[in-house]
Amino acid sequence: MTQHEIEKAEIQFETADRFQLHGTLMRGKGDGPMALISSAAAVPRGFYARFAEHLVTHQGFRAAMTYDYRGVAASQAPKSWKRPLLMRDWAHFDMPAALQRLELEGPDHPIVGVGQSFGGQVLALGGRSDRFSRYLMVATMTGYWGNTKPTFRVFSQMNLVGVPLAAVLGKVPGQIGLGQTLPGTIFREWARWGRHPEYFFADPTMDAARRFAEVETPILAIGLTDDPWGTPKAQHALLKYYSRAPTEIRWVSPDEAGGTVGHLGFFRSAFKDTLWGPAVDWLKQA
Repeated sequence: MTQHEIEKAEIQFETADRFQLHGTLMRGKGDGPMALISSAAAVPRGFYARFAEHLVTHQGFRAAMTYDYRGVAASQAPKSWKRPLLMRDWAHFDMPAALQRLELEGPDHPIVGVGQSFGGQVLALGGRSDRFSRYLMVATMTGYWGNTKPTFRVFSQMNLVGVPLAAVLGKVPGQIGLGQTLPGTIFREWARWGRHPEYFFADPTMDAARRFAEVETPILAIGLTDDPWGTPKAQHALLKYYSRAPTEIRWVSPDEAGGTVGHLGFFRSAFKDTLWGPAVDWLKQA
């Protein structure tokens, strides 16, 4: 592999509803596609730094960008912000704004998407799917607790621990095992969707089924057999709504990966030689 030079920039950009987001942009000298990496819920952008750097330095991508959704890590609301922070805004406002910022690096250059967990849902909900040549989804699924394993553990984390904390503290600390601390309004919306078997597809204010059916972007969905959230049932519950998108599904076991992966582990650099290669090769076909 040819190693390319890299330029790393910490950036800020504004959404259509005027929220300031923080991101990291890595620029290279390759002629490969540009990649927008959308995080799992409550996961900071720094978690994907090694993968983004790998795309640019070793795989010839022109650029790779990570960003924090509103209310997560560096993208906190100022005291002057009056509207409730909602999870839906990650998809409706934050991802499109990040994509628009990345487009400035090459207005006509091919762009691919990488989304982990919730990052696989934003492809449809963001309304910009036509700009992505390809989209890699890792451990993506609906958040309905009944599709997870073990089910009661997830239900209790979300509804018996998280929801009461959100009501009392106005936030849910990351220490309960769900990632970064989240604003209570975001967490309560997430938990409410997760209590319904059809997740946010049952929420008429989301218009999710129509949005998903409009997507025609080729998708590679990677599932991990040791993922307690992204079980086959949970993955199918989401992917079935991408009814017009050419979709390939690959399941990977810990034996194939060379170790325990779980819900978030795919992007750890320990799996660079076993998991990243085939996924990146697929993206580079854009």
